[in-house]
Parts: sequence; C-alpha cells; structure tokens
Amino acid sequence: MTSTLDLQWFAERLTDASVKGIAGVTAGLIREGQIPVGTHLPSVRDLAEALGISPATVSAAWGQLKKQKVIAGKGRSGVWVCGDNVTPRPVRFEKIGNYGDNIRADLAMASPDPALLPDLHQAMQQGVQCPQLNSYQRDPISQPLLEAVKPGWPYSAEAWLATDGGFDAMNCIMQTLFSPGEKVIIEDPTATRLLDMLDNVGAEIMPLACDEQGPLPGALELLLNKGATALIYQPSTHSATGHNVSKARSEELAKVLTGRRTLIVEDDGIGELSAHPVWSLGRYFPERTLHVHSYSKAYGPDLRLAVLSGPLPLIKRIQSWRNFGASWTSRILQQAVAWMLTDPATQQQIQQAKRVYAQRRRLLLDALAKRGLLLSERDGLSIYIPVVSEQFAMITLAARGIAVLPGERCRSGGGQFIRVSIAMLASEQVESIAEALLLACGHEARSTLSDL
Repeated sequence: MTSTLDLQWFAERLTDASVKGIAGVTAGLIREGQIPVGTHLPSVRDLAEALGISPATVSAAWGQLKKQKVIAGKGRSGVWVCGDNVTPRPVRFEKIGNYGDNIRADLAMASPDPALLPDLHQAMQQGVQCPQLNSYQRDPISQPLLEAVKPGWPYSAEAWLATDGGFDAMNCIMQTLFSPGEKVIIEDPTATRLLDMLDNVGAEIMPLACDEQGPLPGALELLLNKGATALIYQPSTHSATGHNVSKARSEELAKVLTGRRTLIVEDDGIGELSAHPVWSLGRYFPERTLHVHSYSKAYGPDLRLAVLSGPLPLIKRIQSWRNFGASWTSRILQQAVAWMLTDPATQQQIQQAKRVYAQRRRLLLDALAKRGLLLSERDGLSIYIPVVSEQFAMITLAARGIAVLPGERCRSGGGQFIRVSIAMLASEQVESIAEALLLACGHEARSTLSDL
C-alpha cells in the first residue's frame, strides 16, 4: 500500500533548499527508512511553494534521484520512491560486458591488445629511481614527466597535473568545476563514462552533433546560445566514431567560441595511438582550456597515468579536491612514463602497434566492403557502424557469439549504431564476423552506409 509524504514534515527537513541539498537530504531519508519505498513525494509545485524556491530547483533535484534509480514517475502521476540504494554508480559503464557465456569474439571494449603494449620491465626499474621516492610532498606533477610531455603538448599551457588515468582526470574536473543543473555541451556520441560522470554531478547534458571532422560549429553556436557553460569534446581520435577534429574545424570552432566564457575540456583518450595531430583549442583559449592526455592505451593501462593541463587557478582547485583522497599520482609511475616517452625502443613499439591496429581495421573494413557494406576509413581501436536497430543488431550478433557495444551506451541523442572493437581482432575470425555484422546492420543500412 502506497502513501503520500506529509508536505510540512518533509519541508521542515529540507534546510538546504538547493538542488544538491534537496537531493542529498531526500536520499538520506530514504536510505534511513524514514521515507519508505512506494511513498509518493509531494508535487514539484507544492514542494517549491513550501520551500519558497523555483519549481525548476525541485525538478533538478528529482532528476538527480531518478538517475540514481531512487525515485520514478513524472507528470500528473507524480513521483514515488522506487528504491533505497542511493550509492552513485556508472550505470552505462557497468552494463558493458554482460553478454552471457557463449561469446567467442568479444569486440565490445576498445581496449589495447596486451601483446602490443611496450615491455614495462625497464620502465619500472627507472621508476623506482625517482629522486622524490617516499616523499609526502604533494607535487602536482614530477619534473621528469613534465619535461618529457612538454615538447609534444599541443599548446603552451600554464599549469600541469598528473592524474591516475584519463577518466580520473575527467572525473576530477567534473567533481570540482561542475554544479548540479549546469548545462554542459558534449559530443554525441561520446565516451560512455563521461555521460555517467555528468549524470553523477547532476549536469544537464546538451548533445552536440558531429561529422567526419568533429563537432559542427553551427550546432555548437545554437547550444551556446541556450546558456551552456562548458564544452567537452575529444580533440584527437574519437572513442566511439573514430573521427578526428581537423585543423580547419578547430579554427571554425574557435571562431564560434570567441568572445564567450565557455570552459573548454578536451579529452584525448587514445593518445599516441592516434594517426592524426591534435589541434587543441588551447592554442586560442589557454586561459579557459583544460586538456587531458591519457597514456594508458599506448603505454599500458596498469600505469594508470594521464596528464592534465590548464590555467593555474583551475589546476589548483582540482589539486585541492584531490587532497580529499590520493593527493598525488605515484611518482614511480610518473618516472616510468617519463622514461618511456624518451626511450627509442618504446617509441618503436608504439609505432608498430599503430601499424598492427591499422591492419586489423583495414582487414575488417575490406571484408565488409566485399559484402557491399562500405564504411569510411577512420582511426582508432574500433569501427563505427550505423544500424537500423541496435536491439536487432545486438541479438543477431549475440546469437552468433559476438559481443559489440550498442550505441545507446554512449549517445544522448543521434542515430542508432554499434561500435566494433578491432584491437584484438583475430584474422581467422574476420570473414565470419563480417558476415554477422552484415546481417546485424539490417537491409536498409546496407543500401545507405556508403553515403555516410
């Protein structure tokens, strides 16, 4: 039997009438059992009137709790408590990998092939020679790593910070600089975990359409005019589509951003495995650009290392937030990566890995083209394939023992697609996988993909 929560009792407990305050107190009352599962909450209008605030504030708070699957409902039926597990979790990311026990080709995760990663033995020996080893000094970045990354950095940055991987850097940025309800522009599609992070901080996601050269300037301008305060995009090889931002497109985006105060966040997740240069908007707006470069895919995921650059005031704020936890990234790992960045043998291994990934990508594209499915030659560790129905594609492929990533995990709008990893694609499987992908696309997709 359901009941309706007493408005006065509830309002008296909401002493902080902000989005964060309302969501936090409500979650706490649900977790403690003071608001049981099944209880109807007061209407947005009634609660806003009782608190003397805008209905939009209450709606934003409810939006946060809905994303955490704590409350449900909308419209005239109102909202009700549907669960008491209020621990934030990356819902989209955690769904990846649940494909059953009959998978013979797992092409869902665009992870690097361990056989193509550099040998870490010498690097780790260099790492333990770090001069500040075992110091509790909270340096943002070690001097050897800074000196190693600066020559190849895509713009002249003011301040630097080593982090525990690219997604750690992105999470630090969002936790530190974004507020609930803040309007954030992000490419559509994008990396799955970035959408989870935005949901977690309660930001309003504004999908930005892209083409072969990156974000569309006209679409960006329209979203900026709607009050967006930040832009997140991938300036190098895109993790979902494989496109790259061209120099010309970067210049066009810079024109749209001129005269505005928009925070620019660049997430370069593929790093040195990209076949193209990075045209950072930091060249134009160093005072409001944060650039993240991950070394995981090229040098090794267990190194857990990325470098973040940006204006000093913002880097200081992010570093202060990190002091709640680890405070600094292992100097052993920083020293190891610094050595690898200047080691000729390591650099040769990375170039070889790029060639092998390109060959594997080409093998699959050729096999698909042979069957009439023509796709653009892009970059990265995966292939982007538009489909008529993601659900049909996933079922069709799973029945044949093939797992891929459905587009729903990394899009907030846009058309349906699947992402197929080529990182560990075995040559003997290419023909059968291509045949299955052709079936998964659907009849309509086959006749139109050559135009995309």
